[in-house]
Amino acid sequence: MSARSDVAAQRDGRLSVALVCTALAGAVIGSVGAPLITPVATGMHVSLDAAQWTLTVTLFSGAIAGPVLGRLGSGPYRRVTILATLALVMAGGLLTVLPLPFAALLIGRGLQGLAVAVGALLMSVARAHLPPERSASTIAALSVASTVGIGVGYPVVSLLDQLAGLRAAYGLGFLLSAAALAIAWRALPAEAPGKLPRIDIPGALLLAAGTLGLLLVIADPAVWGTAWLTGGLLVGSAVVLAVWAFVELRSTAPLVDLRLLGQGPVLRANLAVLVAGTGLYLLFSLFTRYVQTPADANYGFALPGVAAGAALIPFSLLGFVAGKSVPRLIARITERWTYAFSLLIAVAGALLFVVADESLIAVLGAIALLGFAVGGVFAVMPKLVLVGVPQQETASVLSINQIARSIGMSIGSALAGFLLAATTPNGAMLPDQDGYLTAALWALPPLAASALIIATNRSRRPAQASPTS
Repeated sequence: MSARSDVAAQRDGRLSVALVCTALAGAVIGSVGAPLITPVATGMHVSLDAAQWTLTVTLFSGAIAGPVLGRLGSGPYRRVTILATLALVMAGGLLTVLPLPFAALLIGRGLQGLAVAVGALLMSVARAHLPPERSASTIAALSVASTVGIGVGYPVVSLLDQLAGLRAAYGLGFLLSAAALAIAWRALPAEAPGKLPRIDIPGALLLAAGTLGLLLVIADPAVWGTAWLTGGLLVGSAVVLAVWAFVELRSTAPLVDLRLLGQGPVLRANLAVLVAGTGLYLLFSLFTRYVQTPADANYGFALPGVAAGAALIPFSLLGFVAGKSVPRLIARITERWTYAFSLLIAVAGALLFVVADESLIAVLGAIALLGFAVGGVFAVMPKLVLVGVPQQETASVLSINQIARSIGMSIGSALAGFLLAATTPNGAMLPDQDGYLTAALWALPPLAASALIIATNRSRRPAQASPTS
């Protein structure tokens, strides 16, 4: 009996490691575009606004594809769905490596964005195939993979671009997607046979259209200059999403169970991560831009691309530490106070930046604190959002949570650009130093609001609805 339990423990351990490695590869793939925006603009002779789409399109495709993949991967076709999606990610990586026109690069980056959507499916595998304790720690690790991936991806991609050029840097994403596909092929368990899940095609198209319009307004400042276009997109997205909700509530096989999403714990968790994403990504955008500010600005540290990427290593290291610490924190102070504590750490990072922005060590410390906060928030979030959620709805609910996170992060990124632009003198290229400090303080209200959304929830978890059951 002991030998059997040892074999089972080893099997579970291998599956856990394989899931985390696959998610980490996907996170690095998703972050590949960020350090390469300027090289794409100069090397492919396109504007910076156009080059920005190599990053934005991954956000769009990951968020929009998430609910469909979540429904496909909700049962007997979970393994097939993950493998097929990773194959598409690999095909996208190939398009980014080959010397093809800019349009092909955008298509490739869009396919690579599917790697982000795979995360929810990997969490559903952990919830379905691992024992509760192992499942909880694995899901926490999967949640912080994006945090760790940024610290790994940024400096390596920047170095590859500097040493071997743009296509070689994109080659890292292609190699990682091939590795992720191979790992998943060997490690993912077979699922019990069953019927192919029915996909609500009208619901999928409506959700994609509504989400796309909303993200386009938030993530692309180029549309802000035309009031009628911005207003039209916002109103159109709201109407489309309202129609989507009407259709879903009357569908016998909805893409997303809105009644489940409307339950108190799930609704609060999605609202909290949207608001927290705004504050956290506002700080992330400020810190990464600040350390790269040119020397003639009389502030900042003028770190070149590779060094600026290396400045994010503390972000990833502390994010990893947070992910490992969350289970112990939950055992001591519960999920909701672990969430609030993580956001308090982000507040500390923002205040450290404000009072000691002229010290590189202090700013790196602020980046590290932000990494711990992001890792803690993302690690505890599955525990909060999966309360009362049936196992077969895990991937679907987590994919909606990913959309909420993406929208929040997009708002934070756009808010950072807006606040810095507002403090840039006429005719100048760079904002005033005080602009960064003021913008950092703007992150505090959403962080506090998000903590209150969760911390003030005193409802008890149903005994039969463990997040890892």
